[in-house]
Amino acid sequence: METVAAHEAGQRLDRWVARRRPDLSQGRLQKLLRTGQVRVDGRRARAGDRLEAGAVVRLPPSGPAPEARPAPLPDRLVEEVRGWVLHLDEAVIALDKPAGLAVQGGKGTPRHLDGMLEALRFDAPERPRLVHRLDKDTSGVLLLARSASDAARLTAAFRAREAGKLYWAVTAGAPEPPAGRIALPLAKRGRPGGERVGVEPQGKRAVTDYETLARAGRRAARLALRPLTGRTHQLRAHLAAIGCPILGDGKYGGRAAFLDGIGLEPRLHLHARAIALDHPRGRGRLEVEAPPPPLLRTAFRLLGLEVQGDASSSR
Repeated sequence: METVAAHEAGQRLDRWVARRRPDLSQGRLQKLLRTGQVRVDGRRARAGDRLEAGAVVRLPPSGPAPEARPAPLPDRLVEEVRGWVLHLDEAVIALDKPAGLAVQGGKGTPRHLDGMLEALRFDAPERPRLVHRLDKDTSGVLLLARSASDAARLTAAFRAREAGKLYWAVTAGAPEPPAGRIALPLAKRGRPGGERVGVEPQGKRAVTDYETLARAGRRAARLALRPLTGRTHQLRAHLAAIGCPILGDGKYGGRAAFLDGIGLEPRLHLHARAIALDHPRGRGRLEVEAPPPPLLRTAFRLLGLEVQGDASSSR
């Protein structure tokens, strides 16, 4: 039995379980839900149920999931997925996730990273596990754990905000001042599936540090972003709230998030540039960087946002 903490109120059950029990794969959790083995306050639950503070969740005991090894993936897909690897050791795999790829499946999402993880087993006894998330349209560094014990340690580090995250973004508009901190509480709005977050006085604490790396007058800017909290869509909502939506982010910036006439792609210009945290097996500091994708490099060039050192990170 586990109890939902006050700061976890409002979370979907499946996402709450993913943070609390990284040993449970998404497929295994869905099976447990279908068979009634996961209960909330004694009642059967669904993946999308929203949890209330103080709710008691019953989960099956920890241990390896008794699942059959999935069918082999096509060689072409295995080669593609392994081409995303930035770092590989006995405990951790770091990927450069492409934009447009969902991390987990759902209704209308047949292609997702969770369904490709068998390609990253590399003859290990266990399939790698997701330990954090990136939005479907965000590219960049994503960590996987190679065992249940490593997943537990990495998940705990993310939950305790011990992982330093750096994002790069191109914005429509340039922030003033050029560097600073955005501390605006956020709350979810709308129904599941179409929800978004917005600034609300009674929302959850959300803090983002930003720095302008280059700017094109008041038209656009290239920012380095360091989220100090991990709210859903935090960077997107925070930048829209200060009048500088991320380029291509129509959901939060509306028409103002698009710059016409210069050949920019109408896609989200947000990239998880780097992650740094302690290695789960006590082997010093793990630091991983993902080079900016062509989408960002094109925007840098067309808007005059290139800076010294870009040539060395364009691989």
